[in-house]
Amino acid sequence: MEWLVTGAGAALVLLILRDVFHTLWHPTRHGGLSRLVMTALWRLSSFLNSRRAAAGLAGPLAMVSVVALWALTVAVGWALIYWPHMPDAFVYAGGLRPGEHAGLLDAMYVSLVTLSTLGLGDIAPAEGWLRLLAPLEALVGFALLTATVSWILGIYPALARRRALALRLSHLSRTHPSRAQVDSPAGAAMLDSLATALSVAAVDFLQYAESYYFHDGDDRTSLACQIGYALNIADEASNAGHPDVRLASAVLRTALEDLATILDERFLHTQGPPGQALDAFARDHGRQSYTGGHTAR
Repeated sequence: MEWLVTGAGAALVLLILRDVFHTLWHPTRHGGLSRLVMTALWRLSSFLNSRRAAAGLAGPLAMVSVVALWALTVAVGWALIYWPHMPDAFVYAGGLRPGEHAGLLDAMYVSLVTLSTLGLGDIAPAEGWLRLLAPLEALVGFALLTATVSWILGIYPALARRRALALRLSHLSRTHPSRAQVDSPAGAAMLDSLATALSVAAVDFLQYAESYYFHDGDDRTSLACQIGYALNIADEASNAGHPDVRLASAVLRTALEDLATILDERFLHTQGPPGQALDAFARDHGRQSYTGGHTAR
């Protein structure tokens, strides 16, 4: 029974380490604990009255919840490893009676102290294999801290790139470039740069899938709202007379289709054409899509 509890604790630790690995260094569409938490809080925000205010908190709150879940589960897992072997396999500081400090709460205390690298030393492992495991838990605690920092440093630049692309599309939709302006070398360069930015956004959704669950502020910085204009201008430019513009339009259209496919497969599941997926993307973020609303003229 002792080793069964210890094995359960080790399984919990490995489960969290696997989730950290897949969240940060090997993102997959299969998700994990972090994706489940992010998705649940995002869906919960859709049932609240103040949709945008709730959605604005969903992403940051979900990140805090995921990090807390990682740390708490690792602490519980290591406590389950220690608990069956207390007090015999541990040494206690003077003034502590081993028989009175051998419960699950005491094991949790030892785990938290070790995980946070405080190393108070009032209760410490004495058996050889436990003396090797305790520093390993401290290393895991340090790895969790590093993982949290790298996660933040990865997601927020991805959000900045996405919002910058949305703002650029907003600038174009408000300036209304004429058909002649689009059908020019400058128009081809503009379409090509939009395709490049959309490719970066698609990679960000693959690498940092959790960034999907972040609210983008007002309409001008919301890619969910503004991306329909990119679809419209790509359709408009496909009939241009300049061959470079037609080529850039085809590349832009392909970039939009790839992004729509990623959004649909990972988050939306409409199984429809790109326009339908992009409209679903807008609705899921509480926006009105610009699809069909603006065209170059």
